[in-house]
Amino acid sequence: MTKNANMLGILGLGHRSTLFYLDALNNAYHEEEQGYSTCPFILYNTDFNSINPYLPNQFKKLLPTLTSYLSNLEKLPISHLLIPNLTLHEAMDKLDTNLKIIHPLPLSVNFLKKKDIKETIVFGSKYTMTSTYLSNYFSSKGIQTRSPSNKDEEFIDALRQKIYSNTETLADRDAYNALIVKYSNKAHILIACTELSILNHPTHVVDMAQLQITEALKQIKQH
Repeated sequence: MTKNANMLGILGLGHRSTLFYLDALNNAYHEEEQGYSTCPFILYNTDFNSINPYLPNQFKKLLPTLTSYLSNLEKLPISHLLIPNLTLHEAMDKLDTNLKIIHPLPLSVNFLKKKDIKETIVFGSKYTMTSTYLSNYFSSKGIQTRSPSNKDEEFIDALRQKIYSNTETLADRDAYNALIVKYSNKAHILIACTELSILNHPTHVVDMAQLQITEALKQIKQH
């Protein structure tokens, strides 16, 4: 099948996070194009249960499944791939594909460097906040990453699980917003979890998912 040089493919994963990306893309595209416009893309939906139990790094289980999905995606007339799960990119990095993955790490580094931001505090899953995957990459680019306190890490990780199951409360959101204020006084906050991206953030907070969405729209509009 002939590739479309600007057609976006989306790997459908967790229900709420995938819908967040779809809504954000459609809303942003319509805001620019007006009329009855909706964002053009091809959604390849998966059974997230074939992936989620093995996240973040059970690669022996993850890689064969992802290889199969990529093989199917490469048969579609798409050129760029958007993955609405930030943690999954570590596994995707271990695979070869002809598709251009809209990857949150280089996008984040480029954004931070343009803003001359050299230090961030990461809000994400427990794994993301404590593993070396993200910190080593950013360090290699001259950007330091730090984590919240252990207590705040536990709260953030529990909250993102609540968001996934759509069970977060107003009190949870208020406590989270208080952490945003608290840590914003120390350094720029980097949101590295799709579930957390669903919450509203102040403009000074850097959100990896939003950077992906912005880049996806940019690629779609290139002719």
